[in-house]
Amino acid sequence: MELSQMSELMGLSVLLGLLALMATAAVARGWLRAGEERSGRPACQKANGFPPDKSSGSKKQKQYQRIRKEKPQQHNFTHRLLAAALKSHSGNISCMDFSSNGKYLATCADDRTIRIWSTKDFLQREHRSMRANVELDHATLDLEHRASLSSESVTCLLPVSRAFIVWLANGDTLRVFKMTKREDGGYTFTATPEDFPKKHKAPVIDIGIANTGKFIMTASSDTTVLIWSLKGQVLSTINTNQMNNTHAAVSPCGRFVASCGFTPDVKVWEVCFGKKGEFQEVVRAFELKGHSAAVHSFAFSNDSRRMASVSKDGTWKLWDTDVEYKKKQDPYLLKTGRFEEAAGAAPCRLALSPNAQVLALASGSSIHLYNTRRGEKEECFERVHGECIANLSFDITGRFLASCGDRAVRLFHNTPGHRAMVEEMQGHLKRACNESTRQRLQQQLTQAQETLKSLGALKK
Repeated sequence: MELSQMSELMGLSVLLGLLALMATAAVARGWLRAGEERSGRPACQKANGFPPDKSSGSKKQKQYQRIRKEKPQQHNFTHRLLAAALKSHSGNISCMDFSSNGKYLATCADDRTIRIWSTKDFLQREHRSMRANVELDHATLDLEHRASLSSESVTCLLPVSRAFIVWLANGDTLRVFKMTKREDGGYTFTATPEDFPKKHKAPVIDIGIANTGKFIMTASSDTTVLIWSLKGQVLSTINTNQMNNTHAAVSPCGRFVASCGFTPDVKVWEVCFGKKGEFQEVVRAFELKGHSAAVHSFAFSNDSRRMASVSKDGTWKLWDTDVEYKKKQDPYLLKTGRFEEAAGAAPCRLALSPNAQVLALASGSSIHLYNTRRGEKEECFERVHGECIANLSFDITGRFLASCGDRAVRLFHNTPGHRAMVEEMQGHLKRACNESTRQRLQQQLTQAQETLKSLGALKK
């Protein structure tokens, strides 16, 4: 072979070799680029084991990660007795409360909003709500929504007879919002010109407003409970003398204020007014004594003739409070039940149905429902919320139990309440002598049985 031919062959071989190397490099670059797009960081760092460069990565990737961080995944929960889930808040709901007329549910969250829900929409597919914004602050702790205050009791502060009060976490004060109807039929919320003066020296744990509209109650984590007029004037200061307060509430009848804390009892006071509506005094009414450790929480029945309490000692108790306390008569203990508190969870929350036939306990993120007549647990809902349950309450009809603990309010059918109604009606039927009474009882019994059957909760 001539030298010139050999040179041509060698040149061709070198050219083919270069082309093969270029093709290999191109494929390798494609793999590296694909690796960068999948991992969100340079493939060379991944291949060489270098730590990721936080300054690298696409702008969209960073934005997506930020959104994911700001909006955590909503906790999912399903159950055959779940009636509805209210999900309009973008932040965790700290508290909720039903209006005294049962038409509304008010919720407040750390997204700086308060929402007012219509209870008649609970079983509908869509749940409407009205929103009120809390500028430069967020509402926290308990909130009371008033939808039917008498104009006589609130002329100086709430002339439109619709308002709610919130405790502001940052401002450390009470603020009143008035709800007024617009020309288009909607509502608008306006804060009153001045907030209540700062009087508490410790963080406020609970607030409440009397159903009569005569006073407002605030309780702080020390031993202080304040009674306010609707104008923002302190009417009375109560020292609970229990080292610290863990829960306080106004009774549904608007006569009593109660508190529990480090001591193993619940203390109840009566807020007294004269015949003309003028404030007179706050006097000790009675105490619930019987627990052997600190009381976590308590609740009133709708007529305030029954109370329930739950303690660190692992028991709950139902009390008859329809007593002549002015004659030093003590409440009667009706039933004691036991429960298991979730390890490491926040103190238990308690709710009592309006007729006192069902007691609900929240421990951690679970809810347990008990029949108060027999003391037996009838329902249990596990992992209801993504966080520990912050609040628990029955609506005034007793049909629903509401809970909050993340960005949603979950509403459950109160099947133990319907079963208790069946038992009560069956007992009354056996003793009824009048035919019209028997027909009325039979109608109520049939209705309760049909409700249980529709929910798949009728015991055979």
